[in-house]
Amino acid sequence: MYRIALQMLFGDRGKYLGIIVGIAMASIIIIQQPSILLTMLSHTYSLITDISLPDIWVMDPKVRTSEDSRALLDTQLYRVRGIEGVEWAVPLYKGSLTVRLGNGELERAIMLGLDDATLIGGPGIMVEGNLADLRMPDAVIVDEAGARGRLARQTGRPGEHGIPLQVGDTLEINEKRATVVGIAKATPTFQSQPILYTTYSRAKNYAASERKLLSFILAKAKPGLDSEAVARRIAQATDLAAYTAGEFKSRSLDFMLHNSAMLMNFGFVVLVGFVVGTAVTGQIFYNFTLDNLRYFGVFKAMGATDRMLLCMILLQALLAGLMGFGLGSGVTAAFAASTWKGNEMKLEVGLPLLCASGLAVLLIVLAAAFFSARKVLRLEPAEVFKS
Repeated sequence: MYRIALQMLFGDRGKYLGIIVGIAMASIIIIQQPSILLTMLSHTYSLITDISLPDIWVMDPKVRTSEDSRALLDTQLYRVRGIEGVEWAVPLYKGSLTVRLGNGELERAIMLGLDDATLIGGPGIMVEGNLADLRMPDAVIVDEAGARGRLARQTGRPGEHGIPLQVGDTLEINEKRATVVGIAKATPTFQSQPILYTTYSRAKNYAASERKLLSFILAKAKPGLDSEAVARRIAQATDLAAYTAGEFKSRSLDFMLHNSAMLMNFGFVVLVGFVVGTAVTGQIFYNFTLDNLRYFGVFKAMGATDRMLLCMILLQALLAGLMGFGLGSGVTAAFAASTWKGNEMKLEVGLPLLCASGLAVLLIVLAAAFFSARKVLRLEPAEVFKS
């Protein structure tokens, strides 16, 4: 009986392909949109992700996300270093400065000023050059996406891509010279601005118009001590906010979710994809069942139980759903892979997202099978023979 059910499904190629395409389109929307949302949300704490060495981030109590920064007095650094349980603490400057390109155009870029002695907070992966080269005069390191994108040297010819920055090129930051000594990989920021790395003392020179420049204090708890307990101790002793890296990520993410409409917008698109997928797939599958209703009537007259007929319909629906979901997830994975060749947002399709999307597609398939099964289970065999 199951083989006959499959022959019925494959025999009507038009409706079979229609069901698969409908489920595939729903799968693409259900997988792709959450993937874009999760990628964008991960960029809200990209700075914390890239700077993985410190356990604790210390900042002004009014700072809400890693994209936000409020300057501290330099004396706060020494207070944090004196807290019991702190192994080391280093400064980090984070600010948005104006960069003048070779053709005179201006671009805003994020500058990170690293501790002069240790260079903690620097990029983990260098494409060209070395992190230690930041100690050279006027040295800066540029992230790869910025070097190939907004900071690239324009050719002046429409439609042509700019020439990526190379080691040895020069920039002008707030009317001061900067020499590119390295290209590094970095997670894009939420605003996708270029990222420049330099030393803390040199960042003071580039941002001389600002009175206070200490944006964050990066600290490490002594071995064997709980970083959360040390962070609470720092907060009590200094009246500053101190969070572990995980807490700071959660704080940044919560602020973005509660103060933007991204979750609602992407959720609405996913809901529309789910409803449309259910409607289209259910309608096509229902018409497929109606076309084969006489066969189900014959099976029922020959003694097939309702359970057997229901299993046949479920087999047809689940097989079509598996084919459609496989096609949709494959297309989405190929699209995500294509984004890794660019310089901006790189989509990731993880196993939890695929499992959740698969569950949503399963609900679509079961809904389609339910409406079709009702017609078959209520069918009287005599009606088939009368017609």
